[in-house]
Amino acid sequence: MESVVAEIAFMATSAGKAFVILMDPMRLMYLAAGCMMGLVLGIVPGIGGLAGTAMLLPFTFNMDPYTAFALLLGLGSTTATGDPIPAILFGVPGGAASAATVLDGFPMAKKGEAGRALSAAYMSSLMGGIFGAFLMAVSIPILRPVMLFLGSPELLAFSVLGISMVAILSGSAPLRGLTAGCIGIMIAMIGTDPQSGTLRWTFNSLYLWDGLPLTPQLLGIFALPELCDLLISRTAIAADTSVGNIYKGQWQGVQDCFRHWWLILRCSWIGGGIGSIPGISASVVDWLAYGHALKTEKGASATFGKGDVRGVIASESSNNAKEGGALVPTVAFGVPGSATMAILLGAFLIHGLVPGPDMLTKNLDITYAMVWSVALANILGAGMCYAFSPQFARLSILRFSLILPAVLGIVYIGAFEATRQWGDLYSLLVFGLLGWIMKQFKWPRPPLILGVVLGDTIERYLFISVERYGLAWLTRPIVAILFIIAIVGLVRPFMADIRIHGGIKKMLTSFQGPRFHPSQLFTIFVITILGAACFMALSWDFSAKIVPLVIGIVALIASGTSLFNDMCRKPEAGMESLVDQTIHEVERQISAGGGGGAAAATADQKIHMDLTSETGHLPLNIIITRAARFFGYLFVFMGIMAVIGLIPTVGLFVVFFMRYENSERWSLVITYATVLVIAITFVFEHVMHIPWPPTLMGQWFPELKSIIPSLS
Repeated sequence: MESVVAEIAFMATSAGKAFVILMDPMRLMYLAAGCMMGLVLGIVPGIGGLAGTAMLLPFTFNMDPYTAFALLLGLGSTTATGDPIPAILFGVPGGAASAATVLDGFPMAKKGEAGRALSAAYMSSLMGGIFGAFLMAVSIPILRPVMLFLGSPELLAFSVLGISMVAILSGSAPLRGLTAGCIGIMIAMIGTDPQSGTLRWTFNSLYLWDGLPLTPQLLGIFALPELCDLLISRTAIAADTSVGNIYKGQWQGVQDCFRHWWLILRCSWIGGGIGSIPGISASVVDWLAYGHALKTEKGASATFGKGDVRGVIASESSNNAKEGGALVPTVAFGVPGSATMAILLGAFLIHGLVPGPDMLTKNLDITYAMVWSVALANILGAGMCYAFSPQFARLSILRFSLILPAVLGIVYIGAFEATRQWGDLYSLLVFGLLGWIMKQFKWPRPPLILGVVLGDTIERYLFISVERYGLAWLTRPIVAILFIIAIVGLVRPFMADIRIHGGIKKMLTSFQGPRFHPSQLFTIFVITILGAACFMALSWDFSAKIVPLVIGIVALIASGTSLFNDMCRKPEAGMESLVDQTIHEVERQISAGGGGGAAAATADQKIHMDLTSETGHLPLNIIITRAARFFGYLFVFMGIMAVIGLIPTVGLFVVFFMRYENSERWSLVITYATVLVIAITFVFEHVMHIPWPPTLMGQWFPELKSIIPSLS
């Protein structure tokens, strides 16, 4: 008993000492500087805290450990606070971890509730971040033996549990969602097989040897479709966001968070817990929390995906809590809980610190300084966001011709930062077109990204588990429990469909002659691609092809069944057919601000778990023409960029787009283009020193590289 009291007293003394040290004005200044940089990096899609942490690391050589970690953790902790800003305002995720925020945050902005959504995101991020720091403070001594117990089988089981969220995120189209999730897993397996060295689906492209990076896929699947629909509809994102509504919305967002404090607590547990497990991608945390809220919150199945603030709260509270969780294995074992924490290990080495027992004994005050840094960074970050929130919210009422050029330029920069090859930009275009088609035909996109994030992890830990334990790993208690939960999660949506249709017998007898609908063309295309991919895999080594073939066959069965249902099941019995029939009515009601009415009209059905297109009121030929023009702009943009560089291309694109698409006055066009070019040049060329894609002019006239920015 005395030893326990002494241990608690030692921890309290160390925490107090760390707090006093961190309150030094100079250290607080560095913490605030890190927070400001983190928010900026969070707002810029695709850049993220990883690049920022790497850039700041060399500047910590002459700092003491307390100041160095304050600067680095200030940036890392607040990047997630800035991520939801573009996700809510433009439907463009600031990072992979804010993708789920788009589903409810962007519809809220469209309804004129940008201030409320942003406020809820800030406050839930603040509460989640503080909870993550608290979790780290109390759990490091406790979790050491627990973390040592987890092996590859448990990590595999956690990944399988994550992929089981595909069923929840599929909403009204479980078969399509399962197909999309399987396609995502197969995309994650593109590249060199780690077991045999076999090149899988690389098509003789060196770029694909290491697999497709996540950032271009994420920006393509979620960002470009929203920008395309913005051009098609030719309207502002929101109709009205007056100053009074913004401040009222801010207060309402704070009230929402305190009203749903139990949801924040649960999702923070998910974020902190998953973040503390090395090898589980942080990109999946927000989806797990979102799926949890969808299953457990009252009435969520009728309102999530249409502008429910609880969706924003669930995603963002888990998102910030994961940073504190990721610090646990980093400090306690020297095993980074995320890519950012891997860079943070460099700071340990720079300052002569060794992760492990010493950080829990003689250097415990430094460990608690990290805890305080994370907590204070979340407070400062939320405060800064609240200060600028009215200005952010006003962006949602700008004309499409003012929003689209700037956001598109930033998206290109963010996509190129993945591997800094032209292949990143080609991937952006391909996945942008795929994402737009999926959105139009109401194929859920979240399962696709979830499969991409977890696919490689599942295969890797599966082979390690089989290699080390044979089949005995299936009997491990944690593995068995997590597998059972995952199976139940996958089966429940299909059981619900059976109940809705009146039982298996009625489902099996509710058929009619085949009916053709244009949306079935995409399903046929998907089946063709899956068949070709499986055929190519047949010639690979056994260890390289077994998992892709199993996943591919499951996808073929799911997509084939979905196509059969669409074509042959009677409309009143076919869930997905019924959704297709009501698409225009749902879109009409959402466009009119009556999304809740649409949900009520189909209360007996599950909702479509994705953003719905709001261009259904336009004639089909206009939609196709404007969409073709949008993707034409992207191809021309890349072509000009290949010649003269990205920054000059942005200036030319702004001028042409604003004049041709909306006949903006010349004074505004020139001013806008000049300010945007100067801002991009200063931030990305001189501050962040981002490398640019190689250009033809840079090769033909090397002397121009010092004159024209982004000419490489």
